[in-house]
Amino acid sequence: MPSETIQWFPGHMAKTRRMISENLKNVDIIIEILDARIPYSSRNPEIRRLVGDKPTVLLLNKASLADPKQNALWIKQYTNETTACILTDCVTGEGLSKLAPTIRSVLADKIARYEQKGMHGKRLRAMVLGIPNVGKSSLINRICGNKKTKVENRPGVTLDKQWVSTNIGVDLLDMPGILWPKFEEKRVGENLALTGAIRDGILDTESLAVVLCKRLRLLYPAMLSERYKLGDMEQYAELSDYDLFLAIGRKRGFLISGGEINTERTSLTLLDEFRAAKIGKITLDRYSKEELHA
Repeated sequence: MPSETIQWFPGHMAKTRRMISENLKNVDIIIEILDARIPYSSRNPEIRRLVGDKPTVLLLNKASLADPKQNALWIKQYTNETTACILTDCVTGEGLSKLAPTIRSVLADKIARYEQKGMHGKRLRAMVLGIPNVGKSSLINRICGNKKTKVENRPGVTLDKQWVSTNIGVDLLDMPGILWPKFEEKRVGENLALTGAIRDGILDTESLAVVLCKRLRLLYPAMLSERYKLGDMEQYAELSDYDLFLAIGRKRGFLISGGEINTERTSLTLLDEFRAAKIGKITLDRYSKEELHA
């Protein structure tokens, strides 16, 4: 399982950090994309250290997959004097109509200065940042009106910076996804793995699926019960997370010879159905500090 000792491609990440630092002076604003299902775990503290107090628009992306109540709480948590926060879904385009006016609102003083100098209609420049697989390329393709960048549902597709002109009056500098060199919190690494920000195959999917069972029985027991026809969750109170995982495999009929549970199939089903929101709209990072680290 992910832990504080796991490190990810330090050479590549060092290159990305240098690119961010070197190009900050060339942009007016940062667009940082988070995964709304894990708004704490997907916010790389390294990015905040690199960009400092640069004006920022945070996109809580994949918001349609996340818990609406938690979405509202995280929007409030992340909004401040230099940062605006909006809910988006870069696949469906939901919320993206708010991006341009939000950028202009955050940069109102700077735009006014441009206009005082006679620079009316000057195109703004934004750097697009985020961890792998949060939707950076999907965002750019959506607001360009045609396909400009390669999009795949796996991390690490964008490997270098690229400037892209959009139809909203903002030029975007797309940067590679950046994971921090190591995770200080085991839970952060687990959440990144659960949502697909870390390549499948690096981590043990069975252990990861058991972690998901642990999260869901704590945070969304009714959804877990309904999806897998578990009945009253109280009857599982004394079971370990692993035994609950096996019970789900048994309920689904994922059996192999001898009546044993096919744990590989159970693991893949749980992870796939969570990522596709078939279990429900779920946020693994909770707004309250008590739940966040539970």
